[in-house]
Amino acid sequence: MNRALLLFVVLLAAVSIPLVLGGNEIWSRLDGFSLPWLLIMFGMILICWVVNTVRLRLLLGDQCDRVGRLKSLGVVMAAEFAYCATPGGSGGPLTVMALLARHGVRPARGSAVFAMDQLSDLLFFLCALSGILIYALFQHLSQRIEWMLMVSATSLFGGLLTCVMVARYHRSLIRLSGRWLARLNVKPATRMRWTRKLLHFLAAFTDTLKLPLQTLIKVFALTCVHWLLRYSVLYLALRGLGAELQWAWSFLIQMLALSAGQLSLLPGGAGAAELTSAALLAPMVGKSTAAAAILIWRAVTYYFYLLVGGLVFLLMLGRPLLMKLFSLKHA
Repeated sequence: MNRALLLFVVLLAAVSIPLVLGGNEIWSRLDGFSLPWLLIMFGMILICWVVNTVRLRLLLGDQCDRVGRLKSLGVVMAAEFAYCATPGGSGGPLTVMALLARHGVRPARGSAVFAMDQLSDLLFFLCALSGILIYALFQHLSQRIEWMLMVSATSLFGGLLTCVMVARYHRSLIRLSGRWLARLNVKPATRMRWTRKLLHFLAAFTDTLKLPLQTLIKVFALTCVHWLLRYSVLYLALRGLGAELQWAWSFLIQMLALSAGQLSLLPGGAGAAELTSAALLAPMVGKSTAAAAILIWRAVTYYFYLLVGGLVFLLMLGRPLLMKLFSLKHA
């Protein structure tokens, strides 16, 4: 089963989950949803793309002139599509590097920009999770939510610790990986080539970290704006359906659902995110309302990314690279 077929199957399963949960009542709930609310949510996603475009150009530093503003927006949209369409988001960094390389940005610099972007996201979620944990101390949480919250906290802190350890002991890790690859009979020329690529990436990442402090603060501020907007979509969907739920709870549900989706390694977390959000949301607002809200939320923050981002990906990289992205041979 290749990646394209896998994506189709998980999308079908993902759409089926809220439809089964909501039953016949889901159609009446969706029919009563206000169109202006839906347009506002799509507008928020457009703002997120613009925000991420500015963030990309800031991280490119003195090389931002190589990529125009419109092209930068295209890079962001195409990368979001690749991230949502491939298992574990593996296509995201490859797309960023390929598109930036077409404009003269070295692959090492492109990968460093993507890594810095992900590190900024990680710092935001660590801050958000810390706030949620403080908020949860004064709330009554079910054991299931407590368990998922602890798993998310552990994975985020583990990710940050891994980044610090790799940065601190990268020379030892390179030597250790060289010995390991030698035992696997990898050719010396291949090992040297991979080592050079890694060293070029580390050098580029170090240069990115040396950007002016004001620039790095702007990048983190834009990261906060992006995720606060994107994580408000479920809250607005619930409000549009007439449900009363605190914004903090909707943020927590999305964070846990998308964390479960990441752990599933399915494209965009499709299926796992719907199941987790349904399990957490249904007891709070009812099955039909939860099902309708999940369908609207995923339509805006996932299916819309696939549809519009896929068109941009085709325009910028073409059908051959799309097939390469979905090819099992290149997985």
